[in-house]
Amino acid sequence: MRIIIHNNYQILSNWTAYYIAKKINDFNPTPEKPFVLGLPSGTSPRGTFDQLVSLYREGRVSFQNVITFNMDEYVNCPTDNPGSYHFFMYQNLFNHIDIPRENINFLDGNAADLEKECFDYEEKIKNAGGINLFFCGIGPDGHIAFNEPGSSLSSRTRVKTLTHENIVANSKFFNNDISKVPKLALTVGIGTVMEADEVLVLVSGHSKARALQMAVESGVNHMWNISALQLHKKGIIVCDEEATDELKMGTVKYFKQIEKEAIENLPDF
Repeated sequence: MRIIIHNNYQILSNWTAYYIAKKINDFNPTPEKPFVLGLPSGTSPRGTFDQLVSLYREGRVSFQNVITFNMDEYVNCPTDNPGSYHFFMYQNLFNHIDIPRENINFLDGNAADLEKECFDYEEKIKNAGGINLFFCGIGPDGHIAFNEPGSSLSSRTRVKTLTHENIVANSKFFNNDISKVPKLALTVGIGTVMEADEVLVLVSGHSKARALQMAVESGVNHMWNISALQLHKKGIIVCDEEATDELKMGTVKYFKQIEKEAIENLPDF
């Protein structure tokens, strides 16, 4: 597992966007062989999305032959609701790049049969050839997507009941009114994420420091599902200095030393 430690959120975001763009360009996707990208929503990836839009506008990356799968979506939340992840993704990324609309995949939280929707989403990923790179964020308790602490590390896409803490945290997208936050969501599972060829997890800020410490310095634990990344053949955590506050000084020094080139240079493409 690689740990890339940057000075601050902006540098972290720029580096991550360059890394994703380089992966797409190196893959050289075609209509017959598209690059399949898993995506998060929420606060953490906004800086990366902004930089990806800039790279697209500069002509340095195209999403014409990219297929995306978003990680999660609320149940019974209209797609035009500003709190929905569908709305978020179009506002922050999809409306500003050249990705064909038919290449964008979301879980449908308004589907008549939610269990079938989850099964079909797994099949869509499989039929697309699997995910080449899953870009993820985490919550303060280390959860990926809506996989709350205690979720099985082999879990698949499913319906999840949200914890009170998660509802409170996400109320900022619903005018800070927790009564407006849906209580259920559809989410890919940890097993779904870990089947990707590569997984990149963004960890930013002091509030995520405990989760990063558990992911890096403790064993694999379903109460901190970010720790599953330890078992992935190609996992990478990109974090900022604030997020390392709970790590041992020796751990930080070690990763800064072995990743010196990556920290000091943007991915070249």
